[in-house]
Amino acid sequence: MMEQWLINHETVVIGVSFYGMLALVAVWESFSPAKPPTTSTPIRWLNNFALLALDNLFIRLVFPLLAVSLSFTAAKHGWGLFNLVSLPMWLMLPVSLIILDFAAYVVHRLLHEVPWLWRLHKIHHADLDYDVTTALRFHPLEAPVTLGTKMVVVASLGIHPVAVIIYEALFMGTAFINHGNIHLPKKLDYLLRPFIVTPDMHRIHHSIDVRESNSNFAGIFSVWDHLFGTYCKDPAAGQQGMIMGLAEYRDSRALNLPRLLVMPFLQPPSRIENIQAGNTLESDTQRS
Repeated sequence: MMEQWLINHETVVIGVSFYGMLALVAVWESFSPAKPPTTSTPIRWLNNFALLALDNLFIRLVFPLLAVSLSFTAAKHGWGLFNLVSLPMWLMLPVSLIILDFAAYVVHRLLHEVPWLWRLHKIHHADLDYDVTTALRFHPLEAPVTLGTKMVVVASLGIHPVAVIIYEALFMGTAFINHGNIHLPKKLDYLLRPFIVTPDMHRIHHSIDVRESNSNFAGIFSVWDHLFGTYCKDPAAGQQGMIMGLAEYRDSRALNLPRLLVMPFLQPPSRIENIQAGNTLESDTQRS
């Protein structure tokens, strides 16, 4: 019965997860922020929501629904492993969630390791502060890569529509939580980390220190970082001392919407430009 309800209300489930968690975390961080902002929040939010309008509304909400539709098509035509090997729902569902999350981990690492993919993904990391809207900050050309890969996994494995709906809702909801300017009590945070990603854990991934930003890639289940040696427990400067963003992009005035859209096609600003912007002193201190 629950399975049929999810299938009949897929748009509502995904929409509530997206907008509901966005609103919830925005309220949470406004009352109890983990770190004080270092730049103008209204300007950042304007840029990040503009990227949402250009990218997320069209692709990051449409693609999950297309992934669900694709899973129906795969089931109808008998495509994929799970349509050839009959598994009970209680087993198929967690296996599917694990596979989808592992695929997301692999793609995320590739976004950092493949140069042309990093050119697209660095827009996400160039945010000088870190809050729920950072989860919206993606270049429009990145989404077809990440979400297109997910659709290939769905089709090739024949993942059940219910599993796709649940995963998409979980992934979007946890993305907003983990990008929120919020934190959990330290004991609870460390208790959860062996199993799921927490806000403090993922915030390290947005550190200006490259060694730290090349860690904690997991989306929902933190086990991938523990298994593949990409887990970082604490930033060198601590959560409060950690500087967010990229060393080559420290001038907030240059991180406007037009610049973000053309950033993948331009060379990063030189060190001289960074010094003139007066924003590299902390970065150099962090790396030393």
